[in-house]
Order: sequence, then C-alpha cells, then structure tokens
Amino acid sequence: MDYLLLFTSALLAATLIPAQSEAVLVGLLLNGQSAFWLLIAVATLGNTLGSVINWWLGRYLEHFQDKRWFPVKAASLARAQQWFQRYGWGVLLLSWLPIIGDPLTVVAGVMRMRLLPFVLVVAVAKGGRYGVLAWVVMG
Repeated sequence: MDYLLLFTSALLAATLIPAQSEAVLVGLLLNGQSAFWLLIAVATLGNTLGSVINWWLGRYLEHFQDKRWFPVKAASLARAQQWFQRYGWGVLLLSWLPIIGDPLTVVAGVMRMRLLPFVLVVAVAKGGRYGVLAWVVMG
C-alpha cells in the first residue's frame, strides 16, 4: 500500500494537480519499513509517467489553444517553444524543478519531441531529484 500511495502522489505531482510526493517519500523513508531503492524507483516511475501525461497533453491538445479555457496564453506558449528550441532536449533536465518543470514537459509534447528520448531524459531528472532527497534524508 505504501508503494501505491507513493506512485500515485508522484504521478499526480508531475501533472498540473498539486501533490507532495516528496513529503510522502520522506515519510516512507523515515518509517524504514520499505526498501530505500524501491521507493526511489517507484517515485521516479510515477513522476515520469505523470510527465508523459503532460507530454501527451502538449502533443495532442495544442489545437485547443485558441479556446478561452486553454490554460496557456499564445504568447507564453510561443516563448516557451522558442526557449525549448534554443536549448534543446537538455532543458528537460530541469523538469524536476517546481513551477517550471511541468510546463517544460508540456512544451516537449508541443515541440513533437519523440517519446523515448523524452522519457529517458525526464526519468534521469526525476530520479536524480528523488535520489538526492533520499540521500539527504537518510544521510
């Protein structure tokens, strides 16, 4: 049940739904009843899959950008696309950051980045964050 809770919170935290997967991970690490590396793997998997949802949204829902309810203004989307084009896929290494990380994963979909390289880069970034957090907590 601990792993399911962590997976779900990590998945939701990577989307636009607010969730605190870091707090769940820290609680489970301090509890000491779950395997350290398995917790990091589950959190990374959930958070990466949440980013894939963002990628999919960017890739397939862009044609709704002229609708009033669309959450991103056209000028902001254009700036994000230019930034992504300028710095390339490496910018996804910042996908773990609060506030800017999730929009970066949406823009990767808008920019039609291939899924496999996207998943690999985002998994490294997300896994790195969880690994450092776990190391700090357990260090």
